[in-house]
Amino acid sequence: MTATDHQIIEQACRQLAASPAEQPRMDALAAEAGWTASTFSRRFKQVVGVSPREFASAQKMQAFREALSSGATVTDALHDAGFGSTSRLYEKTDRDLGMTPSAFASGGAGETMHFATAQTAVGWVVMAATERGICSVQFAASREAAVASLAERFPKAQRIPSPDSPELQSCIEQLQSFLAAPGALPDLPLDLRGTAFQRKVWRYLQSIPTGETRSYAEVAQDIGHPKAVRAVGTACGNNRVAVLVPCHRVLRGDGSLGGYRWGLDTKRALLNAEAHTV
Repeated sequence: MTATDHQIIEQACRQLAASPAEQPRMDALAAEAGWTASTFSRRFKQVVGVSPREFASAQKMQAFREALSSGATVTDALHDAGFGSTSRLYEKTDRDLGMTPSAFASGGAGETMHFATAQTAVGWVVMAATERGICSVQFAASREAAVASLAERFPKAQRIPSPDSPELQSCIEQLQSFLAAPGALPDLPLDLRGTAFQRKVWRYLQSIPTGETRSYAEVAQDIGHPKAVRAVGTACGNNRVAVLVPCHRVLRGDGSLGGYRWGLDTKRALLNAEAHTV
């Protein structure tokens, strides 16, 4: 694809994101680009990683999330985001929010997640999972701090301590084994929640081989958004599943560590362990 093709797709993304409630039709965007609808869809997915409709839907869902987070009612947020009807919204929320809209707006109210803590090679970790998969992996200096970090993320969710859960314990043991002797990332079910762009970044991070790193600019380039370096950094910062989505493998262009939600000492320890065991 040419640079012009990328510019056309970037412009289409801006149009879809500018007003989620009044997005242009896909056939109109295709015609504006001088392409057929199928060519537009194919080239869009090559650049963005998702189809135009999936991208448009993600923009609506992001607008809905932001309206809820700012205090809007579910009904007002629904119409402001352009869903048009409650049924259209609820078709998507189970997959895209991982919980009902009202639960998302109120810190996970009504959501049930099981969690367990463990000591690892790089400190204490708390892992939480919904019925869909692991939704949170966080490091902390102590068990108490780990549990508190989960409560801060989901203050109104039903958080059930489940140290004896065979499924959760198996996931934690695989994480512990990886941290003690890094190899391939454990293949565990994940419940990741984010925008289409964030999920694209997170999927890319999972493809970085153990022992290797990328700069924020390289990530942006490789996912087809060379100018979105800052957005890549934001996506890394919004990652709530440490190690399994390895945002610690992304560095600044000069090779320095940059930021890390769980502290630069932890990031350095992870990278050192991976560098010496591959």
